[in-house]
Amino acid sequence: MSTMDRSNLKVFTLNSNPRLAEEIVEQIGTTMGLSSVKRFSDGEVQINIEESIRGCDVFLVQSTSDPANEHLMELLIMIDAMKRASAKTISVVLPYYGYARQDRKARAREPITAKLIANLLETAGATRILSLDLHATQIQGFFDIPVDQLQGEPILSRHFNEKGLEDLVIVSPDHGGVVRARRMADRLKAPIAIIDKRRPRPNVSEVMNIVGDVKGKTAIIIDDIIDTAGTITLAADALIESGANHVYACCTHPVLSGPAIERIENSRIEELVVTNSIVLPEEKNIDKVTQLSVGPLMAKAIINVFEQTSVSRLFN
Repeated sequence: MSTMDRSNLKVFTLNSNPRLAEEIVEQIGTTMGLSSVKRFSDGEVQINIEESIRGCDVFLVQSTSDPANEHLMELLIMIDAMKRASAKTISVVLPYYGYARQDRKARAREPITAKLIANLLETAGATRILSLDLHATQIQGFFDIPVDQLQGEPILSRHFNEKGLEDLVIVSPDHGGVVRARRMADRLKAPIAIIDKRRPRPNVSEVMNIVGDVKGKTAIIIDDIIDTAGTITLAADALIESGANHVYACCTHPVLSGPAIERIENSRIEELVVTNSIVLPEEKNIDKVTQLSVGPLMAKAIINVFEQTSVSRLFN
């Protein structure tokens, strides 16, 4: 345990994920920074920092999850307030980076919104980004400030390892997730399979075929984000029809919008394992969903950044 003085380490939170932020400060052994978020009658955000942060290294915890635009504006205004309050550094802790799926021009006249958000965060005054499983790794290059990207896969892998499942196969729901599936497969010493699918339009996917042997095996589908759950439920059906005995699924970011919970409830998935990068309201906490905490991981990363020691050893 480091004996470095942490009196200049300040952690603040906004409204997206206060429970995770409280867990982080508890792990660090400090208290939550004092601030308030209010609304004018027309909906404008007003933020007050209610303690001195002059010369401090501040860490601001905020996921840009639903409602994404509200949480993003809170974040930008808070960063500006911290900059004007003479904080030494402003590290933005983004357990979930919203708009990350808009990371390139897939067709003519589309914006690259993930880059726009990066520009906004830097312009507001952020000096470092600490995130978890960015949807596309190239988003790190959208910033001209340091970006540390932690991984949720080791936490998910540990859960399945402790369950003692046998005859595993790790399944990537698309070709883009093969690297993530390979990391889990290496940890659990299992082969991988790939769902070859076509996506005719956003949030609509069609499973084409399965690359790899799943017959007689327990399949674990791993993804970074589960939104409407169309992909994983179709994948689960395809895996069972191809001979898999059991299907589990996991992801870092449980967006779970629209019909997601109903689809999961009625699917062949036996358990969906997620992290608490996004708050799950009571109606989404169904028996099939298990939520694991990334609080200890993010707390360690914050301490290492503050103490200027290596963060890379936490990546895995």
